[in-house]
Amino acid sequence: MIDGSPQTTMSIDWRLAVIALLSAGAHGSEEAAPPLRLDTGERVPLYTVVPQYPEAARRARVEGEVEVCFNVDRNGTTRRIAVRRSSNRVFEKPAKRAVRNSTYEPLPDDVQLSGIKTCRTFRFYLNPVAIDKPGD
Repeated sequence: MIDGSPQTTMSIDWRLAVIALLSAGAHGSEEAAPPLRLDTGERVPLYTVVPQYPEAARRARVEGEVEVCFNVDRNGTTRRIAVRRSSNRVFEKPAKRAVRNSTYEPLPDDVQLSGIKTCRTFRFYLNPVAIDKPGD
């Protein structure tokens, strides 16, 4: 069923592009087909910020995950940043700050802005550190 949602539209566009490619090749022409540009709504990151591990969580040896969803405007700036789910609130602020400070490639003037929301999951895990014993 077609409901007009961005994900449905995106999958229909993808199917139409595949059909167009297959039918272009079926005629046996030697001409190169014009390149197809599929806008899947995925934006190219220019600068990605890694969130800081909160010092209080590090001292308490707390680990967790945060999923942050956001929109990217035409200029590549993140907007409407919100936490979708979180295993511990202590990680939400650094995750949102990392998304806010990240940037994406601006869209060319001839490309329409898709309304697809982007989500990113940040995992905060402590890595064990190997300590050498003196005299080894």
